[in-house]
This record gives sequence, structure tokens and C-alpha cells, in this order.
Amino acid sequence: MTGPSPVDDDRGCLRLVLAVPLVLLTLVAALCCWTALAIRPSGPWDDDAYAGIVLSCVLAIGAAGAVVGVCLLPSVRRIMGWWWTGPAVLAGAVAAIRWATGG
Repeated sequence: MTGPSPVDDDRGCLRLVLAVPLVLLTLVAALCCWTALAIRPSGPWDDDAYAGIVLSCVLAIGAAGAVVGVCLLPSVRRIMGWWWTGPAVLAGAVAAIRWATGG
């Protein structure tokens, strides 16, 4: 028997299963990044707004790191390409810049 077995040729379903956490974590990173960019402090005294910006940035960077961490797993690397990490890493980078500039 020279052809691939049906078990070995099930990459489409596996790709769909592995895409779910990557897409959800990317959405979390994008939402937190958007929140960090949307929060506008009323003035230099508005500590709650600055705390919200920092929290949103930390969550966005954490979610982006989780996407990269999931893509580092050998079983995921065989099936998914590195381009899946692009949007999450971009959102994490924007959040890091927002956090560094301090609002």
C-alpha cells in the first residue's frame, strides 16, 4: 500500500481544531489593544484611566505571547504556518508602544 492512510491525511480537521485557540487569543489581544487605545484619561490626575491602559496593554501582550507560545509547540508548527501569529504580535507590539508612551 503506497497511498496515505485516511488517518495521516486528516490535516484539515486538525488545522481547524488548532485554529480555534489561536483565533480566540488573537481576538483577545486585538480587543485589549483597542481598549488600550480607546481609553482617554481626563487629565494627569486620572489614575484609574492610566491603570486601565496598563491593564489592557498587559493583557494584549500576554495574549500575543500565548499565541506565540502555542505556535512554538511542535505539533502546531507542523500544521499551522507562522503567519497565524502576525496579527496577535502586531496587536501586542501596538499595546507595548502604547504602554511605553504612557498615554
